[in-house]
Amino acid sequence: MSSSCDEQFKRHDEAHLKHLRRKGLQPKTIEAYARAVRSVGA
Repeated sequence: MSSSCDEQFKRHDEAHLKHLRRKGLQPKTIEAYARAVRSVGA
């Protein structure tokens, strides 16, 4: 991925994490979701 794509992915990833935290999910669940999204993005 290019640098701008990496930056855009990081922004979306952070927004996704914030959303999951606001929903009140457990930290292990948030980490599992984040890991899955990052693997797709890789």
